[in-house]
Amino acid sequence: MPVLPTASPAAVSRLALANLVANGLIVVTGGAVRLTGSGLGCPTWPRCTEESFVATPELASHGAIEFGNRLLTFVLAAVAVATLVAVVRSPRRDLRPLAVLTFLGIPAQALLGGVTVLTGLNPWTVAAHFLVSMVLVALATALWQRSREPGGRPTRAGRPVALLVTGIATVTAAVLVLGTVVTGSGPHGGDPEAGRTGFDPRLVSQLHADAVFLLLGLTVALLVTVHATGAPGRIRRAARDLLAVQLAQGLVGYVQYFTDLPIVLVLLHMLGAVLVTALTARLGESLRGPASGVPLAPAAPAAAAGR
Repeated sequence: MPVLPTASPAAVSRLALANLVANGLIVVTGGAVRLTGSGLGCPTWPRCTEESFVATPELASHGAIEFGNRLLTFVLAAVAVATLVAVVRSPRRDLRPLAVLTFLGIPAQALLGGVTVLTGLNPWTVAAHFLVSMVLVALATALWQRSREPGGRPTRAGRPVALLVTGIATVTAAVLVLGTVVTGSGPHGGDPEAGRTGFDPRLVSQLHADAVFLLLGLTVALLVTVHATGAPGRIRRAARDLLAVQLAQGLVGYVQYFTDLPIVLVLLHMLGAVLVTALTARLGESLRGPASGVPLAPAAPAAAAGR
């Protein structure tokens, strides 16, 4: 029986990046399904119709859009399998738990997607479907980040920095949850007959915006803190990039709200949610320093500024 060759670090990293991109892409295409009213283009699951696994001409464009998104799940699964195999065939045993989790998330999402269809796009199952995708994006980001380094352990960034990063991750999760409530309370339910949460869209939108302001405040505080304490440059860069994407996402959110939620802006907002999630995970990973035997980044402000 032939033995698979050992996967190189570069191959593992490239596959991990492809895994991350695929997880983000399927979120955006899923948003396109909802925004075009094609959520029930295939009215049942696992088949598209009671008689066919594929979309039929009678389902028209909605069926084609929904079935196309289902097919992308197989692409995502193939990338996840390739990533898992590469990680298992590499010396990086520390990457295996993340690779396994991202792989197991694919069938879990498929089953949850089936429940979403079978419940007629219940807004709470739609929300759960989206939030699980965000967890997978975060895990895929962590896998990619770790694959690019020889290993890692907690770095000496200081307790204030660690607490702020934890706060940012927690509030980001709250922002994402509130965002799904806003979506489930407004238009674009995925189908004209889809249920809504019954909440006042203006009220939940205001709560969502308040959480975003808190998130921006924490990220600004982190940037000030990492500069004042001379934290490693990778943490400063991660915080800076996250703040830039948060501001862009907030701007898109306000514009879409005051322009009655045009489809293009809503889809852009979903892409922004993917990027915010990924960059938040990257920020958390930036607290991990090089493995034993690999020098830590210099903590002195002068040395950090030169990087």
